[in-house]
Amino acid sequence: MMATNDSVGILNPAYLAVEYLDSFLPQNPLQQPFKNAWISMLNNYTKFQIATWGSLLVHEFSYFFICLPGFVFQFIPYMQTYKIQQDKPETWEKQWRCFKTIMFNHFFIQLPLICGTYYFTEYFNIPYDWDRMPRWFVIVAQCFGCAVIEDTWHYFLHRLLHHKRLYKYIHKVHHEFVAPFGMQAEYAHPLETLILGTGFFIGIVLFCNHVILLWAWVICRLLETIDVHSGYDIPLNPLHLLPFYGGARFHDFHHMNFIGNYSSTFTWWDKIFGTDSQYQSYVEKTKNQEHVKEKKTK
Repeated sequence: MMATNDSVGILNPAYLAVEYLDSFLPQNPLQQPFKNAWISMLNNYTKFQIATWGSLLVHEFSYFFICLPGFVFQFIPYMQTYKIQQDKPETWEKQWRCFKTIMFNHFFIQLPLICGTYYFTEYFNIPYDWDRMPRWFVIVAQCFGCAVIEDTWHYFLHRLLHHKRLYKYIHKVHHEFVAPFGMQAEYAHPLETLILGTGFFIGIVLFCNHVILLWAWVICRLLETIDVHSGYDIPLNPLHLLPFYGGARFHDFHHMNFIGNYSSTFTWWDKIFGTDSQYQSYVEKTKNQEHVKEKKTK
């Protein structure tokens, strides 16, 4: 069995503590409808159909649904207040070019990989049934573990792709947009999709004890990457409750500056290796400029 089963014994006291606290929470009104839908899916579709076409639908629906707010923001003048690079608005030409590349990557690069999901679940004996589905807090912890692993992989491989001997051949495609927007999150050279995408699967191999984690982690990863590419720093963004979360400003600077801020989700690797130094100088400079403006207006 997988590494997760060993870790359950180690984390058993924490699991019991969270389970005890969970017993005081009111019952989730969506649990029964979700259970009915899940069991209906199992009764009407094969494991191959669920793992392949179900995973494709989860990815496509989640991707464009999460992109939708940022797409709508460009038509709302008030939301431009929160746009990070206000002098570089989105254009239809750029968005159409981005959409075409993304659809190619989704169906000619990612779909063949998704087709291997069924064989992965069969090889590792990953269950699909409702009764063995982990509790919500276990799934949350697993997704967080996947995010930490992916962020580590992304930092070092992303930094390597910025090497002067490699950059122009692969990663330059992703940097065609100096001011990113949400849909651009997966706009990349096919090789980059494979190289950086590998980090997504490492956590799955280590933690997956139910097919639900595959879908939960897909949604979490898309929420994060679309948010940091959105180009908007929205107040009260719940993702900022995550410890050390970089966010849109952190990654937007990477697209604007090309150097530094190589992490995908968290800021600790950039802090450890000092690759956020230019960003910190930029933040300090911006604060000083805003302070001077405030003094002049008084």
